[in-house]
Amino acid sequence: MGRGNTLWAALLVCLSLALVEGINPGFVGRITGKGLDYARQEGIKVLQRELPKINLPDESGTTRSFLGKVRYRIWSLKIQSFRLPSSTIAPLPGVGLKVSINDAYAEVSGAWQWKHWLAQDKGLFNLKIEGISIPVSLRLGSNSAGRLTADTSECSTRISNVRVHISGTWMSWLYNLFNGKIGSAVRRSLVDQVCKVISRSASSKLQPYLQTLPVTAKIDKVSGLDYSLVGPPIATSNSVDLNLKGEFFSRAHRSAAPFSPPALPFPGDHDRMLYFGISSYLFNTAGYVYYQAGALTYEITDDMVPEDSALLLNTSSFRSLIPQIEKSYPGMLMKLVVSTSSPPSLAIAPEGLSLAPTVAVQAFAILPNSSVAPLFVLHVSTTISATAAIESNKIVGSLKLGRLELSLEHSDVGPFSGEWMEGMEEKMNRAANVLVPQMNIYDREGAASAAGKTEEAADMLGTS
Repeated sequence: MGRGNTLWAALLVCLSLALVEGINPGFVGRITGKGLDYARQEGIKVLQRELPKINLPDESGTTRSFLGKVRYRIWSLKIQSFRLPSSTIAPLPGVGLKVSINDAYAEVSGAWQWKHWLAQDKGLFNLKIEGISIPVSLRLGSNSAGRLTADTSECSTRISNVRVHISGTWMSWLYNLFNGKIGSAVRRSLVDQVCKVISRSASSKLQPYLQTLPVTAKIDKVSGLDYSLVGPPIATSNSVDLNLKGEFFSRAHRSAAPFSPPALPFPGDHDRMLYFGISSYLFNTAGYVYYQAGALTYEITDDMVPEDSALLLNTSSFRSLIPQIEKSYPGMLMKLVVSTSSPPSLAIAPEGLSLAPTVAVQAFAILPNSSVAPLFVLHVSTTISATAAIESNKIVGSLKLGRLELSLEHSDVGPFSGEWMEGMEEKMNRAANVLVPQMNIYDREGAASAAGKTEEAADMLGTS
């Protein structure tokens, strides 16, 4: 739509996230009066460009004087400037937004002429209009496609004072005959036109523009994100709230998620400019979509393992674990297929985030003809919890990892060494105990402070 459009575009583009009643959202937020002030500033800039474009009509008529009937005409009216020095914006409960423009002033120029059977005169005039107030109410809603809608529900224009200065070729003192006519004509035209400009811009420019805004986004070849509105915005005395679906979907076969979004309590605070909230529904629909698409399966091959690692992906390296591997598949490379056994499910509570993933690690021997033979399946399970906070104007987090538990689900090549299994589980937990705290340091301080400990964790996993 561009910067040449009305106040409402600037206001509504800023209003993009928040909570409403009805269907539970996946992504919520709130913009308060403080947050709306930026939109007010941008919108006023737009109005100051739009209002001087108002076309004021010519006017003619007659008036009576001690000389009798005098005919007059006013034409070439042009708004030279329209200033909006004072304005406010606030949520309007049950409607949307209220914008109040106060103490505005404008300057208008034009030409005049009067005629009498005894004489006539003509010239130019300048007119100053002061104390203009324009209260406007904007109704916010949503349509069946989940897009934001907006239209003006109320608008009025009031003018406190009009001052006219007239110049003419001769007898200009006679301007008093129709001074009031000029002031009244311009006042009447402005009162009529200002709200028409605002309403017309909302219906012919803003509303069509809102219908072009996307409500879904492509994330990658697997998924998309639906952020359409699930209900009309709700305006209270302190904020304007909207509610977005916040749902990942499969781009190949879109279907409803097999679970519903939970209720998402939203605080009643209004001290900050913006508030945001993310439901577990957003994360869990993402997990479900990627799990169904097989995108949560990863392959690890020998060329991905450091050469100095004590445990390489070949059957010779695994003979201490299962002697039968080397006997059945001597000197062959291996690969690991890591996958989740179910869609990951995230829980969000006031104390933080929690996740209890179970990962299956399936090992294969790569045969000379490039086909694979199954060897064994291990399960790794743990609990993960995280908290987030704002420090020094940036979002930081803290991660906590529960004990990693390793178990054998199935073996195609005989029994495992229990001692090796216990040792590997212990190494994994020791490495995690070093790595996770350093990840938290990295989050706050950067890569340099964490690099040394990260290498230490890698050395623990590589020790035989």
